[in-house]
Amino acid sequence: MLRIYRTDENGKLSKLKKSKILPMTWCSLVNPNEDELLQVSTVLKVDYDLLNNSLDADERSRIEQEPGSLAIIINLPLLDDEGNFDTLPCGLVLTPKNFITICARDNRVLNSFNRSTSKTFSTRERATFLLNILYKCTQFYLKYLTIINKRTEDIEYALRKTTSNKELFQLMEIQKSLVYFTTALKDNHLVLLKLLRMLKTPTVAKLVSFSEDDVELLDDVIIENKQAIEMVDMHRSILEGMMDGFASIINNNVNQIMKFLAAITIILSIPTMLASFWGMNVPVAFAADPYGFWWVIGLSAIGTLATILFFKKQRMF
Repeated sequence: MLRIYRTDENGKLSKLKKSKILPMTWCSLVNPNEDELLQVSTVLKVDYDLLNNSLDADERSRIEQEPGSLAIIINLPLLDDEGNFDTLPCGLVLTPKNFITICARDNRVLNSFNRSTSKTFSTRERATFLLNILYKCTQFYLKYLTIINKRTEDIEYALRKTTSNKELFQLMEIQKSLVYFTTALKDNHLVLLKLLRMLKTPTVAKLVSFSEDDVELLDDVIIENKQAIEMVDMHRSILEGMMDGFASIINNNVNQIMKFLAAITIILSIPTMLASFWGMNVPVAFAADPYGFWWVIGLSAIGTLATILFFKKQRMF
């Protein structure tokens, strides 16, 4: 889908028709078809392959500079309808007079730039708009990490009551999400550092002008992204320790159950053994005694009780 937005002189954001790609517009491509890609590529003179690569789910973050365009591919955080976390490649392309965003799925990062928030950005200030998207991307990483932390605490509380497979699978899913976040944030960090070095180069300065405020904003983005990396590493360490801890608890519970079952087996074997001895078809003690049965029962009870007291002292159960 191709959406074209333009901020007028009064700061109002308007949506234009698809056929009107005017200067100072924002072309938002979300899961575009072939015709929309060709239209944007042809009209704005942007490499088609560059736009198409941004739709690849396995695309890594990077910067590509070509004559007449500066393309940045970053990975956005994604929270789907099922509550699972993932990352999504997104292309940000600066041309001499336009700005392009392209990604394979709808996402909350780009959706946060709309008419209700139009006072915080302008399609006329392409450099600032680009940095605002990068800053918003980092903020969503931090926001989702807070959700992950809260969800982990809830799972930990549930696991304290019962170590069910459902909660363990949820922890594994969170651990996988943190791996995605770590990889994406570190790749984004390298891109941000490279962008900071490229700001004052003649080729970039000729394409778009970055003010001192823009440079400060980029520094803030780098700091926020670094903080997000540290938070992800911290959450991963905590989660790994939690998984190891619960694995030890589960193993300990299994050992306790096996010890209890072994003790019960030994206790039950004593009366069984005595009954087997006196059940043989050979002369045995108490065979002629009218109270022989009760003597055997008494010996079984005494042996069983002694074994129980011994295992109790050894803390077998």
